[in-house]
Amino acid sequence: MAAHPILDYLWIIPLLPLLGSAVNGLLGSKWANKIVNWVAIGSTGLSFLCALEAVREFFDGGQVLFRKEFFTWIAAGNFRAGFDLQMDQLTVVMVLVVTGVGWLIHIYAAGYMAHEGGYYRFFSYLNLFMFFMLILVLAANYVLLFVGWEGVGLSSYLLIGFYFLRKSASDAGKKAFIVNRIGDFGFMLGMFLLFRTFGTLDFAQLFAKAGPWPAEAMGQLGTFTIACLLLFMGACGKSAQLPLYVWLPDAMEGPTPVSALIHAATMVTAGVYVVARSHILFTHAPTAMLVVAIVGCATAFFAATIGLVQADIKRVLAYSTVSQLGYMFLACGVGAFSAGIFHLMTHAFFKALLFLAAGSVIHAMGGEQDMNKMGGLGRKIPWTFGTMLTATMAIAGIPLFAGFFSKDAILFAAFQSENGGRLLYAFGLLTALLTSFYMFRLIFLTFHGQQRFDEHKVHVHESPWSMLGPLVVLAALSFVGGWFALPAFFEGPDYFANFLAPIFAGHEPAEAGAATATHSLELILAGVAVGAALIGLGVAYWLYSKKPKKADELAKSMKPAYTTLLNKYYVDEAYAAAVVRPLLWISTNVLWKTTDVAGIDGAVNGIATGTTAIGDGVRHTQSGNTRSYAVWVVVGAIVILAVIFFWPSPGKPALEMVR
Repeated sequence: MAAHPILDYLWIIPLLPLLGSAVNGLLGSKWANKIVNWVAIGSTGLSFLCALEAVREFFDGGQVLFRKEFFTWIAAGNFRAGFDLQMDQLTVVMVLVVTGVGWLIHIYAAGYMAHEGGYYRFFSYLNLFMFFMLILVLAANYVLLFVGWEGVGLSSYLLIGFYFLRKSASDAGKKAFIVNRIGDFGFMLGMFLLFRTFGTLDFAQLFAKAGPWPAEAMGQLGTFTIACLLLFMGACGKSAQLPLYVWLPDAMEGPTPVSALIHAATMVTAGVYVVARSHILFTHAPTAMLVVAIVGCATAFFAATIGLVQADIKRVLAYSTVSQLGYMFLACGVGAFSAGIFHLMTHAFFKALLFLAAGSVIHAMGGEQDMNKMGGLGRKIPWTFGTMLTATMAIAGIPLFAGFFSKDAILFAAFQSENGGRLLYAFGLLTALLTSFYMFRLIFLTFHGQQRFDEHKVHVHESPWSMLGPLVVLAALSFVGGWFALPAFFEGPDYFANFLAPIFAGHEPAEAGAATATHSLELILAGVAVGAALIGLGVAYWLYSKKPKKADELAKSMKPAYTTLLNKYYVDEAYAAAVVRPLLWISTNVLWKTTDVAGIDGAVNGIATGTTAIGDGVRHTQSGNTRSYAVWVVVGAIVILAVIFFWPSPGKPALEMVR
């Protein structure tokens, strides 16, 4: 067998960003920004090149699973958790997305963060995130995956709270950290249950043992169902699904490159990756699959409705991210894992582009994020406008753009699903319409119409090419990134699904693309989806370009609904009332004031106070008076004599002792 220089040393891919993080973190404070850039961008660029070479070697090797045990990390009895890395078709997609999109975002960040304080610290955190994310997707067992899982949570906390002197940013970082810990608790319980059942957490061994087991019946809460629901609980936290989605919109407090890298392209897709990686377990648990589909569909629709009325450009994109992640879980829940991963990839392109283009708009507007204070920017920043329009057409599902193909695959799979497929499809289609509306609303409010800012106060200018270059590349990917599935519309092969077939073969609905009737149905459903997207575009154009005052009139006429959406269904307020404030009260009044202060501190301080009082009383016996001392000597002598003569010993009365 031919040697594989990179595959044999797969650890090089995550190691390079880790070295970049360590070097910048330790020495970057003494360096100029240019040197920090060379280290941060160079390390991630080299990691991307190594990933490309590893993928080439994977293809040369016949696309067979490559797995290598580098060293044993934990060994206890018959349990072993090693630093074991692997590469298969699913890993190829994830590692190229993480390193490729991540590298482009690093380049963009060099221009965007050029005048910010803590420059070296920012890139150290960004590189650290890349390291943990690569560990997550390259891991060959759940234990090592969990290291990357927790690591991206830590990196996210550091990056969201990067502007730590701003209370809203530090609060958002803490919120993300705490909410993710809730999900991670379920993830750990799921791992413990899997180990107790199968005796291993290694992917290859565990899935080989689980495969022959019979699938559980719908409604049965067996081992598979409980384990999958616990794993999905972790995925809901990391991928911002109901009810643990609340951290992601607040995470927009971090710098825009953070939003693009962590909360659009990579970290938030970790939950989708785990569900897809664990597809053998989930296909044995139809109840868990139905829960995944329902939660994903509900989240997609719920977040899309909130995005309809938001004014902050980044917050619109944040709720869009939550919604699109729901689409991915909908796909996984109906068994279309390859469609879910396809949308994960295309979403990485167009959503990273949307966030970076939004950052370019904010940069041009001197930090302004309110779309109501923009308008008419299309003529002033044409490159930003063109690239953002491309991403908008992709996410809206306009034909030939990347999002059209991946979204169509999800809706078609949902329609064919046996469990509530028509209802899931209907909500998915309605979500597509809402997505098109709020994204084109963003375009019209930001780039069209009259300008709603003072040009004397805001000097609008196009971003430097260090920022525009990544936008152009991502725009190209947002256009052609879905063409792997283009031949399928002409009854040809779906290259992306065929590429992932060795991973999901036998665990997805039967491929029906060759059947003329089914293919015709897919074309009809695709046409319906395009129609929904065009309706959303048309309504947005009419309300925000043709009749701009009509939107305000509509908001006033539907004030209760508008206010509810504007306040995000009051979910944060409900959590504060039902969870946060009661826990704070218990923490303050029971754990702190009662248990800690009155109980523990009271006992310790009481002993100290009593000892002090006794000492103080004894101190007063030392009067310095000779006659007083003589009296005490006599009293002491009498006491000693009384003890000697009258204190009884065991079995003898005191007077008998005297005789």
